[in-house]
Amino acid sequence: MEVVIKMFIDEVVLELIAGTGGDGCMAFRREKFVEMGGPYGGNGGKGSDIIFKVDEGLNTLIDLRYQKQIKGKKGSNGLGKGMNGAKADDVIVKVPLGTVITDLDTNLVIADLTQKDDEVIVASGGRGGRGNMAFATKSNPAPHFAENGEPGEIRKVKVELKLLADVGLVGMPSVGKSTIISQISKAKPKIAPYHFTTLKPNLGVVKANNTSFVIADLPGLIEGASKGEGLGDQFLKHIERTRVIAHVIDMGAIEGRNPYDDYIVINNELKQFNPKILEKPQIIIANKMDMPNSLNNLKQFQKKVSLPIYPVKAITNEGLKEVIEALANMLIKIKKNPLYEQEKFESHILYKFKEEKPFTVTKEGNVWIIKGEKIEKLLKMTKFNTDEAVNRFANKLRRYGVDEKLHELGAKEGDIIRILDLEFEYKD
Repeated sequence: MEVVIKMFIDEVVLELIAGTGGDGCMAFRREKFVEMGGPYGGNGGKGSDIIFKVDEGLNTLIDLRYQKQIKGKKGSNGLGKGMNGAKADDVIVKVPLGTVITDLDTNLVIADLTQKDDEVIVASGGRGGRGNMAFATKSNPAPHFAENGEPGEIRKVKVELKLLADVGLVGMPSVGKSTIISQISKAKPKIAPYHFTTLKPNLGVVKANNTSFVIADLPGLIEGASKGEGLGDQFLKHIERTRVIAHVIDMGAIEGRNPYDDYIVINNELKQFNPKILEKPQIIIANKMDMPNSLNNLKQFQKKVSLPIYPVKAITNEGLKEVIEALANMLIKIKKNPLYEQEKFESHILYKFKEEKPFTVTKEGNVWIIKGEKIEKLLKMTKFNTDEAVNRFANKLRRYGVDEKLHELGAKEGDIIRILDLEFEYKD
């Protein structure tokens, strides 16, 4: 018998390498009765994009846990007779609802996928290299060069699941959160008389007042959770989307703790993790009211806390109907706001304030090293198989200002210039 254990994974880091574009083709017409056949090489196809798409059947990122790198496919090369290469198939990465994708280099949010049909291109494939047909001009009607495909985009991203729930049950371990969610929904969390029986968030759908809402039972917090104590901050992120915080307090104090102190500790951990969480509406579910000291503890608690308090005996379902109705009425009045403000999202609008040189020049020993995304992309897309292609590359460097900069820095005839793995001699 095969046993499959589905772990709850809510955060992974991935390197994404989109597909390189297909190479352009250098070809010429070779037809009977046609003198001086012109260029006939087609363009390469686009490399595959890497697209993240919501799959409602998923509730964990377990499938991505061991995928440190996701690579796209190269587009098809261009062919003779002016035939363009085919675009590579996109790579689709399926993720659960509530997935947040963040670029680790800029720390900007690329996407927050909260709708069932959401999808986003996270890494774009490179364009196909142009064939020699594309370079034909009046002054050069038969170019003897073509381009390699453009490299695909490379990104390092954090993929994070933040559960979509309307209400978050928070509290110390063993205060009855799992019992409550099992009583008011069809969720079946593990319940046992010891700490940390809940090792992953449990979601339950609750129906009340001709409506329904989602409630999350979050694993027990302890003092220092925001800094990694106990189960640490592993699950605090799932509280961020909730619209209402429901504190579950052990009013019977069966473990010797003071109920009010529990409330203060949990709120402090929420504040340490994200101060905005405390701006959400809160209620108190005073559980274990069947314990001997619970009534006295409740009276003392009510003197210090002005929030709505609902005494319950979760084990027998007593008082939970009132809690459900109160939550449903609260949620009707609370809008669903996006988790991230628009300015924190990656912007696709580029503002160009001044023209800057697309490269840097440094000297190591006797070698001049040129670096820059634009220059390096030009190198990767150049096919050095004809003199014309080499001359085009040199002319492009000259137009970018590379020759001028080297001369300014004192480069001499015969000095070695390096761009990535390519080395050549400088000629003034």
